This record gives sequence, structure tokens and C-alpha cells, in this order.
Amino acid sequence: MNIQSLNPSNQTLLGEVTESTEAEIQQKVAAARQALTGWKNLGIAGRVKYLRKVVEKLHKRDKEFAQLASKEMGMPISQSIHDVHGAIEYFEWYLDNAAKYLSPEIVYEDDTAIHEVHYEPVGVVAAITPWNFPASNFVWMCGQNLIVGNTVVFKDSEEVPLCGKLIEEVFNQSGLPEGVFAEVYGKGKVGDFLVHQDIDMICFTGSTATGQALYKIGAEKFIRVFLELGGSAPGIIFEDADIDKTIDTIYANRFDNCGQICDGLKRLIVHESKYDEVVERLKKKLGDAVIGDASDEKTDIGPLVSDKQLQALKVQVADAREKGAKVLFEKKVPANLKGSFYPPTLLGNITPEMKVWSEEVFGPVLPIITFTDEAQAISMANHTKYGLGGYVFTENKERFGRVAEQIQTGMIQMNNAGYVQPPTPFGGCKASGIGREHGKFGFHELSNVKAITKEK
Repeated sequence: MNIQSLNPSNQTLLGEVTESTEAEIQQKVAAARQALTGWKNLGIAGRVKYLRKVVEKLHKRDKEFAQLASKEMGMPISQSIHDVHGAIEYFEWYLDNAAKYLSPEIVYEDDTAIHEVHYEPVGVVAAITPWNFPASNFVWMCGQNLIVGNTVVFKDSEEVPLCGKLIEEVFNQSGLPEGVFAEVYGKGKVGDFLVHQDIDMICFTGSTATGQALYKIGAEKFIRVFLELGGSAPGIIFEDADIDKTIDTIYANRFDNCGQICDGLKRLIVHESKYDEVVERLKKKLGDAVIGDASDEKTDIGPLVSDKQLQALKVQVADAREKGAKVLFEKKVPANLKGSFYPPTLLGNITPEMKVWSEEVFGPVLPIITFTDEAQAISMANHTKYGLGGYVFTENKERFGRVAEQIQTGMIQMNNAGYVQPPTPFGGCKASGIGREHGKFGFHELSNVKAITKEK
């Protein structure tokens, strides 16, 4: 069976990839098991040396990767280039800092003994990622795993199989030992078969529903599970917020990548005194935005990844309108565009029972609601099953600190101080996942932490 890759900007066929068979998946898992001891025994320095060759190959194919990702999932090319370069920077940071965080450390010492902590591989990892950031998703999921000493069988999303093929080519050309990294291709049933094989850990980024199913599988197998799941991040704009300073951040965190960002700002909670100003400024930003083919350098907002995603978004917005939501602004999609485009939209008169509030909205739609005091804003922000990212816009640092402590998320930022950096843990609470990526936190998440006590 072949997996077709369609360009969501125009629905043309980009190419096809053959779906992995069960026999192929079993063979790749067995090879990963076989490679595990040798990969571990190379040590941190040995593994880093191999993986720097992967980064070198990614550097050489960065433009190709960005162009392919733009065509395959619809990310505007300017943003896709940023994603590829950002992914490479993360990989380089992992490699540069691996020894610092993975070398044995002394945690206790007395006259008779020394207590050390060693970080060892967990084993064979099944790694599964979504389609929204083809380069970063792969690096974030696989980079630290491989450095720690785990071997990886990777399944990229069926929406971006050609990006997956490019990644596999990069590894094959980098000369890593056989079995250390392999890819499988297919839809959900391929991922399901993979996680039922002889693996030691499941690492997954994607929807909460799929994450819950994988968590159950992990429990039945009694293996480790890392989950980075959906989000519905609140953005609170207080009455003292500097809109001139922050409007670009507010806009980008909702409408970059056509709103298909897991920790993107998905619910805007605005003090009633700022409501008119914020709405007008967002109308202006959207009015000036260029909707178009993702490969066009002039495009600001491209298509959704697929018609399936488009239909899901239409259902959510229709539900909101039926329940009384008002369209504050809708940017028209040019008539000549035939892909999976949705008009960027601002919605007002929002109530909690609407799907655009209670569900994760993966598209260029922003529900806006007002509040009168701090306690109400915090309550609204926490009125969700998700807890991934959060944004607070205020000039009062004491208020920010107070509010940040009360918002139920794994990450939260003040104004333009973005929280996405290689040393900073990335992950959520509640229905947004289990575990953390990046920094020492990510390295240790993917390791078996072993205490070794020796006599002096």
C-alpha cells in the first residue's frame, strides 16, 4: 500500500511512499535491539561524534528540507526555513551539552563511601511525531534519545512521508551503526503495531486521545511513556498591557503556521478596558496578512495540512456560531486558491460550552472573551482540560509572578519573553502530557537513572 503526499496549497500529488509491512517493522525493532549494546558502549563522546555527522547532513540539505516541508504540510516557506534552522540549533545544543548533563555525578560522600548517579539508556524507543513542524518534531523527539544511548524506531506522520524519507536518507548517509535509527511509514495502525513490539519506551507527540491510548499500552507492557500532547493555551491581556509592544507576539502565537501549533495561544482573555483596542489591532494584522501558496515567500498564512483538518475546524466554528458566537473579523481567502484554506477569523461573544473554547483548535481561529478582575482571568485561563502553554501580557512583574503561579500549565511567559529555548523544559500537565523535553530535563527523562555507591 502506498501513502500519497498531497500539497495542501493546491491538492497536487507530490509523491508516494510505501507503507511499512508488519514484517519490516518487526525487523527494524529487532535490529534496534541488536544495536543497543554497541551504541551504549560507544559512550557519550562516541555517540556525539556520530550524530554530528547527521547535523552536518541536515545543514547541507536545510533549504531542501524547508521547501519540502512547506509543500507537504503547508507551512509558509519563511516559517519553514526558521523551523529547519531552529531544529538544527537544538540538535547542536544537545550535542554540545550532552556530557555536562549525562556524565556521572557525585550526589553524596562521607568517610566510607561515594554515591554516584549514572545516566544509562532506557533501551529501544518507539518515537512517533505529528506533521506540524517536520524538522523540529523529529529533532526534539529523536535527538536526545539517540545521545542518551537509546536506539530509535521512528514513525513520522502520514501527512509528511516525504519529509520522513528525507530524514531517513540523512541518517543512512551519515554512517551510523546499523539499527541505531530506523523509520517506519504509515497511518495509525502502523504506529499501533510498532508500540506492541519488543520496545522499552514509547515517546509520542500528538493528540490527547492518541496519547491516552498509548499510555494504556505502556501500562500493559509496563514500560516508560513520554507524551507531549494537545493544548489550548490561554493568553491573558491585563489592563496595563503594552499592546504596541506585544501585538506581534499575540498575533504570531495564534496565526503562525496557520494556527497549527500545540502550545499556540488558542484562547484570548482580555480585560474589558483593552478589548476594543486589541480587537482592532488584530483586525489590522490579519487585514495586512497575505494568504497564499505556502511556497511563495510573500505568504504569511498558508493552508491547513489537509482537507480533514479543514473539515474539523469548520465543525468547531459552526458549533460556536450556532451557540451565539459573533464573527468579529474574517479575512477572505483569495478565490484563486484551491487548497485546504480557512479564512483567519476572530470570534467574540464566546461561552464555555462552545467547541472553540472546550476543544483544541488547530487552525487560524481565535476566540476572544473579556474579564473584569484578576481572579476571573485566572479562572477562565484554567477552565480547560489542557495545560501546555500560557501567555500573560502585563507591565506589572509582581502581578505576572502571582498569576504565573496560579495558571495550571507546564510553561508560561510574560509578554515577549518566549519560553522555547534548548535548555528550558518543554511539556505540559493535565491532558497536555507527561514528561519534559530539552535541557537536562529531557536527557534525564529518557535515561535510566542508576545510583552506584562504592567504598572509598
